[in-house]
Amino acid sequence: MVRRVEITRRAEKQLRGVPNHIVDNLMIWVAAVELDGVAAVRSSVCGYHDEALKGKRSGQRSIRLSLSYRAIYEIKRSTIEFVSIEEVSKHRY
Repeated sequence: MVRRVEITRRAEKQLRGVPNHIVDNLMIWVAAVELDGVAAVRSSVCGYHDEALKGKRSGQRSIRLSLSYRAIYEIKRSTIEFVSIEEVSKHRY
């Protein structure tokens, strides 16, 4: 199966303002998803704490890039598995 991860323009712009280790963590996740698929990465114990979102973000998922930063993504399936990273932001507790 062909797997592809796209980072939206909005997320690319947000990545310019975050620390380098956050960008590195996201790129490691992207590489793992493109290699193994999002389901395999989600089920592995790799510290991303992948979880489904609720409310107005229903249908989207988040991964933990650090204690503070999250990436929000959507899975879109057609003939390929397609993951779109929508947002990278500092999580407010």
